Amino acid sequence: MQIYAELLTIGDELLYGQTLDTNTHWMSGQLDQLGIKVIRKTTVGDVREEMLQAFKEAEERAHITLITGGLGPTNDDLTKPLLAEFFDSEMAMHPEAQEEVSRYFKSRGREVTGLNLLQAELPIKCTKISNHNGTAPGMWFERNGRVFVSMPGVPHEMRLMMQETVLPKLQQKFALPVIVHRMIKTAGIGESFLAEIIKTWEDQLPAHIKLAYLPSPAQVKLRLTATGEDKTLLTTAIDAEVEKLLPLAHPYVFGFDEDTLESIIGKLLMEKDLTLATAESCTGGNIAHLITSVPGASAYYQGSIVAYQNEVKVRMLNVNQATLDAHGAVSEQTIIEMAEGVRKTLNTDIGIATSGIAGPSGGTEEKPVGTVWIALSDGEQTITKKYLMGKNRDWNIKLSSFSALNLLQRYLNGTWK
Repeated sequence: MQIYAELLTIGDELLYGQTLDTNTHWMSGQLDQLGIKVIRKTTVGDVREEMLQAFKEAEERAHITLITGGLGPTNDDLTKPLLAEFFDSEMAMHPEAQEEVSRYFKSRGREVTGLNLLQAELPIKCTKISNHNGTAPGMWFERNGRVFVSMPGVPHEMRLMMQETVLPKLQQKFALPVIVHRMIKTAGIGESFLAEIIKTWEDQLPAHIKLAYLPSPAQVKLRLTATGEDKTLLTTAIDAEVEKLLPLAHPYVFGFDEDTLESIIGKLLMEKDLTLATAESCTGGNIAHLITSVPGASAYYQGSIVAYQNEVKVRMLNVNQATLDAHGAVSEQTIIEMAEGVRKTLNTDIGIATSGIAGPSGGTEEKPVGTVWIALSDGEQTITKKYLMGKNRDWNIKLSSFSALNLLQRYLNGTWK
C-alpha cells in the first residue's frame, strides 16, 4: 500500500516572505528515499482557526503529517497548545524534557529561565522526541492509524531529529514500498524536441517505470521512477532503460542524478590533463564561481579575468582596440580575441569567454538586450556561439554561464558540433 505524507509549515514569517522554507524541500527528499509519497505541502500562519483546520484536513488526506515551526516558548508559538487541543490532550511538565532543556543551557553557561522550562511542558498524549541541537522537544502523536510529528522550524534541529528518530520510527510503523529514481540531465535541446527524439523509447517503457520531463530555461531533466518491492531488480530495470536511451540523446546528455555541469567538466579536464581559464564580461565572474565550487578545482583551473570595461579587455586580454572600434564588445570578433587572450595570458590549454548585453538597458536594434557571444579557444581552433536570450538580467547571467559551461562540456566530450 502506498503511504502518503503531508508537510505542514507554521509561521507568518513564511507567508510574508521573510523566511525561505527549505525544510519541506529536504524532508521530501528524505521521505522519497523511504518510499513515502508527499502529496501536499501547506504553509499556515500563526492563526488558531487556520492551524486547526490544516491539522484536520491533513489527517483526512495523509497517513503521516510532518509539522515544522511554532514550538518556541513565546505567546505567538501556537503549535504545541493547538496540537494538544486537536488530540484532546492535557499538558504536563515532562521530566526528561525538563532535564534536557536544563542541561542544554547549563552546557552553554547560561541560566535557565521559567520561560525556557515551559518548552518541557508537553501534551500527555504525545511521545517526546529529543532535540539534541536545541531546546524545543519534538512530539509524536498517533490516532486511528495516522501519525502526526511536530518538530522545530530551525533546519539543523529538525534535520537531526528526523534522522535520529522520525525516519527510523516511520520505517517501523509502516510497511513501505521501494521507490527508485534515476535522473538523466540534458542541455542544449528543448523539451519538445527531446520528446520527439525519444518518443519510441518512451512508448516502450515497462508499465512499472514512469518518465517525467522536468524542464528549466537551461536544461531538461528526465526522471525515471520505478516502484516495487525489490530495490535491486528496480535499479537493474532502470539502468537497462538508460542504456537504451543514451544512443538516442547522447549529444545532449551531460550527467546523471547529482551531477552538475561544473563537476562533470572538472572530471573531464582531470582525465584529459587539461587546464582552463575564463574571461568574463557579461557574466561578471559567475562562471569562475561555478567552476571553483567544485572541490579540487585548483588542479585544472588557473583563474579568471573579469574584463567588464573595454580598457580591461585591451590591457589584460590583448583585445585589439581596432576590433572594439569596428565591431563593439559584443561581437564574434571581440569574443574570439578574449578567449585567445585569456588562454595565453594565464597559460592554459583552454580559454572560454563571454560578452553580452545582460540588461535591462544597453541594447540596440542590431544588438538587443540578451545578445550574448561565447567562445572557446584551445590554441588550434576557436569555437563561437551567439545566443539571443531574454530581458531579465539575472537570468541572462545564469543562462550565459550555463551555456558557456555546456559548450565546454560538449567540446571535451567531442559532441559540440
